[in-house]
Amino acid sequence: MAKWARAAGIILFSIIIVGGLPGAASAHEERETTFPDGSGSVPTFRTDGGQQILVCKTDQAEFDERIAGFPTELRQRNATLFAQCQTDGVRHVQEAVDRASPGDRILILPGVYREEPSLSPPSGECANLQAPRAALGYLIMSYEQQLQCPHEQNLVAVLGKENLQIEGTGASPGDVVIDAQFNKLNALRADRADGIYLRNFTAERTTFNAVYIIETDGFVIDQLIGRYNDEYGFLTFATDHGLYTGCEAYGNGDSGVYPGAASNINANRKHDVDRYAIEIRNCDSHHNLLGYSGTAGNSVWAHDNDFHDNTAGVSMDSAFPDHPGLPQNHAKFEGNRIYHNNVDYYGFVRDGTCAKPYPERGYENGVVCPATGVPKGVGILTAGGNYNLFQENWIYGNDYAGFILFWVPSIVRGDGTDKFFDTSHHNRYIANRLGVAPDGSQQRNGLDFWWDGQGAGNCWQPSSKDSSEPVLAPRCGSSWGSTRLLGDPIKTVKLLHCAGFDQASRSVPGGCDWFGAAGVGRIEVQVLLGQALLFGLAGLLLLWRRVQRTRAVLGATLAGMAGLALTVVGTADLGTRLLGVGYLLVGIWLVVLAVRLRRGGARALGVLTWLLAIVTLLEGIDRAIVVLPFIPIQLGWIRLPLSLLWIVWVLADPSRRSDQPSDDTEAHLDALLAEPDDPFRSDPFGAGRSLPGDGRE
Repeated sequence: MAKWARAAGIILFSIIIVGGLPGAASAHEERETTFPDGSGSVPTFRTDGGQQILVCKTDQAEFDERIAGFPTELRQRNATLFAQCQTDGVRHVQEAVDRASPGDRILILPGVYREEPSLSPPSGECANLQAPRAALGYLIMSYEQQLQCPHEQNLVAVLGKENLQIEGTGASPGDVVIDAQFNKLNALRADRADGIYLRNFTAERTTFNAVYIIETDGFVIDQLIGRYNDEYGFLTFATDHGLYTGCEAYGNGDSGVYPGAASNINANRKHDVDRYAIEIRNCDSHHNLLGYSGTAGNSVWAHDNDFHDNTAGVSMDSAFPDHPGLPQNHAKFEGNRIYHNNVDYYGFVRDGTCAKPYPERGYENGVVCPATGVPKGVGILTAGGNYNLFQENWIYGNDYAGFILFWVPSIVRGDGTDKFFDTSHHNRYIANRLGVAPDGSQQRNGLDFWWDGQGAGNCWQPSSKDSSEPVLAPRCGSSWGSTRLLGDPIKTVKLLHCAGFDQASRSVPGGCDWFGAAGVGRIEVQVLLGQALLFGLAGLLLLWRRVQRTRAVLGATLAGMAGLALTVVGTADLGTRLLGVGYLLVGIWLVVLAVRLRRGGARALGVLTWLLAIVTLLEGIDRAIVVLPFIPIQLGWIRLPLSLLWIVWVLADPSRRSDQPSDDTEAHLDALLAEPDDPFRSDPFGAGRSLPGDGRE
């Protein structure tokens, strides 16, 4: 059964996904990268050692104004450094980087650094680089090309230099600003720059990343601000021994914090992790599309952070190709505050704001241009990840759901079908504080958990009443886990539909509750409503043509109609057992119809109705009473094609009901099953028959 389900799932999903998903490119396309060898370490902040290189501007009056409000000791230190910088310092950050040797410290004095020399038009070979072009239009340059043309994409480029420390000398990160003015992909790029330490400055206004660290073993992002970027505030890629601490990110079109393709050091381990590649602590990421995201965000430990007032708080995924370390695995989130992630930025796509040139969009005034489609109102979203642990987080005030988990098949990221079902396994949700703020106030999530039903070994802590979808999600600590290759088919339809978001074409899928659809406007409710109407019509037609209208049949029909209505209501009203109860009522109705069809001689249709009845009843039990073990696919994948066949059969069948058995065998069976005193047997509505006590004996 499992092998059959696996093969059928691969074929079915390959057809659906290839036909149903738009041609979406990765939000982050990069050259082919490799992980560091892991021999490095997290660098520490240094106050001495190496050469000290000063960076400053020359306007004394402007500088004095900038430092006027500093504490006395800090103001005096900066005044001394400014005087020294005028004689032996440099005027641009890149100039200091070019001068630096391993172990040096670069001190940037308060001011705005636009790095004018880096803006010169490319010349020579740099004016005609031969490199693949990403879907977003930029060149996917090799490391050698970055060395050759460091400012093709980067305002400040730290390439191949190790153990540099770059720090602002102001009272806060906002006193030193590296401003790309939307002229470069990256404000600061550190490429193969092991041991780099960045501290106390702001990077802003790029067409991609404020700070980008790639193929580096050992880095620290310490008290930096990354803001007003078209994609990411802080992006690290193919890195190890990394630390984000005290950072702040806002106004970014993808995420504020992105530890993508972190070193895959725990790929072959279960939950017994002995170290993490990246640590993120005490950061504040807000008013972005996402507070945090990480395609292949492996072995990341995020704790004591605030992810709030974004469209969605946190996302990790296996949904985009060309990221080393896929599928995503072994992230640990604990002690974070993830709240009020309900900001809708999709209106800026709909009204054309995000189609304007970058400087005209108004990022500094609160505009965020969503780079990809994520559900509004979610705390933590896991789109195809394994062995992730979420514990003791404060998750509250997220209007859609505190947590979402769903499967991403391998072909979406470009891998073969041999890995088709390799995501969404062994994720644990333990002891999180759901719907409660640290001050004790009740601020419920729309749902605590939403799950598509796919995967093995996932488990959830108990949630509040009517706040888990499905209600019967497996509990942590129970031996009864989840083992489904395929989850809910209606949820799969919804996920595929919602994946149609595309900023460039201003496509925001209608009918998707991620982007604001509600009630009957939701695609999954529309599907269930259409199914209920067709099924109800077929059932009534069958009653008129084929089935004797006994009291039992009419009662079962009423129950079936109520059940069909409940399937629609239960799909609209998440976190309840109504959907399962609806299928139980429909299943009972089908049982009665199957018995009557057999009696009436419709053997083949009767067998089909029996099969459909059994599957529908089992699905009702699975959704409303207890999760059925040893079933490799959610039963809707069987029920839906059977329902379609049944509806077509009934609607196309011209036969009319006959009250006479078809042969002697059927007559004998009918006599055995018949109620001896049933006044409705020959006259279904009892017309002309006298009943005891009606005065007509």
